[in-house]
Amino acid sequence: MIDPSSALGDVPRAIQLALAPVFLLTGIAGMLNVMASRLARIIDRGRKLTEGPPPVAEPYLTLELQTLERRRRFAGAAITACASAALLVCTVIAALFVEVYLQISLRGLVGLLFTAATLALLVGLAYFLREVHLATQTVRITLKRPH
Repeated sequence: MIDPSSALGDVPRAIQLALAPVFLLTGIAGMLNVMASRLARIIDRGRKLTEGPPPVAEPYLTLELQTLERRRRFAGAAITACASAALLVCTVIAALFVEVYLQISLRGLVGLLFTAATLALLVGLAYFLREVHLATQTVRITLKRPH
């Protein structure tokens, strides 16, 4: 039988171990906020181009819509991967507390989950970087001079 008093004595240690993943979770949440904002801007631009009279000539409109669709897919994949990383980090934190409470060793599982979270975050950041590069390649800033 599990002795609750000894398990509760290890709770401060579990909190200490969970602190680093919590900070990682905060960083992931910030990245998700940025990614969601970019996705919203991509969608808003697509709506602006498809609703009402087109602000650009037809060939440019088609090209820009295709580019926006690619950017939307990259942004969506980045959000999915980073949200998966956040879920995995939450699972790591839960496993740390389960390990303490049940007094069983979950080190292998915790290590595997944390590695998976890191890889998911890496994939999400790679997709995010690709979307940013695509955006900077396709946007041209020109100075409009009065004639």
